[in-house]
Amino acid sequence: MSQFIQLTQQDPQLVREELLAGLLAASAQTSPKYLYDALGSKLFEAICELPEYYPTRTEAQIFASYADEIAAVAGTGATLIDLGAGNCAKAASLFPALQPSHYVPIDISVQFLRDAVSRLQSQFPRIAMTGIGMDFSSRLDLPTAVPRHNRLFFYPGSSIGNFTPQEALAFLARVHAACLHEGNADGGILISIDLVKDAVILDAAYDDALGVTASFNLNLLQHLNHLLQADFDLRAWRHRGFFNAKQSRIEMHLEALSPQTVRWPGGVRRFEEGERIHTENSYKYTQQDFIDLLTQAGFVDVTVWSDPQQWFMVCHARAVQPN
Repeated sequence: MSQFIQLTQQDPQLVREELLAGLLAASAQTSPKYLYDALGSKLFEAICELPEYYPTRTEAQIFASYADEIAAVAGTGATLIDLGAGNCAKAASLFPALQPSHYVPIDISVQFLRDAVSRLQSQFPRIAMTGIGMDFSSRLDLPTAVPRHNRLFFYPGSSIGNFTPQEALAFLARVHAACLHEGNADGGILISIDLVKDAVILDAAYDDALGVTASFNLNLLQHLNHLLQADFDLRAWRHRGFFNAKQSRIEMHLEALSPQTVRWPGGVRRFEEGERIHTENSYKYTQQDFIDLLTQAGFVDVTVWSDPQQWFMVCHARAVQPN
């Protein structure tokens, strides 16, 4: 059986205010969540198939190689809460090992998630499923339909890298709090992290030869045109994706190819040639730095699985009651 709960409705006015605050800033920027409209979600699926985009296949190899070990550490029969579930494929690959009693996929792309849950429920009819449409980046208040006990939060895809380290710590602390039940710690987190590596490998992963990542990034402008009734000309912009070694992060930008003025009802912004809109960050960690982050957030007993090249890691950590 499955159900779907749209926990938060997007307020068009609040969305507009957030977007305009970013676009009108001295250095224009947008939240990466706006990359994921229906088309953006499909384009990201395509990115995951690219030869340059190592995170998806490397993570899949880790899950396939260590699924039984992961289940032995994380336990079976939990309520599996999949943060940023997308097409739900990563969680589904672990169903045979983890044997969740309840699957709770959460994503901001509501219709995309509805369709994914519907397909998945037909494949696994014995697993209760509760899909939730919400933006979990700033809050993690789950409805009563989600069992409070034995929660395993699943955050794959190294998506934690979209947060700054300070934001990541705050996010992990919210996950920790959501693992507490009747004053006791009851749950944990299974999370994937992209590790620091050669910049040539990182740059290629975010600026592929086929230009799929460029299309994914440029689609943001199409989404902004829809949300703001703006008149961005996609042909007047180009994708830029590169590793910033000083910040230990991939940066994605959209760069104006020529001077231009973008308009929307009630507002306007002039962009000069070469001026950029910062659309996404993806922070890369050393193994120890991320373990330290988990510890600061209140998690213990961190277990790590990695690939032979040490490009990527998956780790499980247990929540404990704070002193």
